[in-house]
Amino acid sequence: MIYITQLIYINENQEDIFNEFESHAIPIIPKYNGELVIRVRPSENDFIEISIEKPYEIHIIKFESEFDFKCFMEDEERKSFLHLKEKSIKESFLIKGLKL
Repeated sequence: MIYITQLIYINENQEDIFNEFESHAIPIIPKYNGELVIRVRPSENDFIEISIEKPYEIHIIKFESEFDFKCFMEDEERKSFLHLKEKSIKESFLIKGLKL
C-alpha cells in the first residue's frame, strides 16, 4: 500500500476549471485499486504553523501498489483532461509514503 499526499496550488480565478478536472480525475482512482482518503480545502484558521504558501487543496490518496499508481497516472481518460489541470494548477507537490 502506498499513500500519496498532494499539496495543490491553483492559478488565480481558475477554481472552476480545477474542479472540472477533479470531477473527471477522482472517479478514475478506484479503477486502479486506489481510494481518495482525504480531500480538504483548508482555510487560514486551519493552520497552526506554516512556512510555505497555503495550498488551495490537500489530497491523500492510497493505492494498493506503486504499479497501480503508475497505471492511474497513465490512464488515457485522465490524460484527455490534463489540459484542464495544466490551465488551473500553478504548482503541486506530490509526496509518496508508506503506512508504518
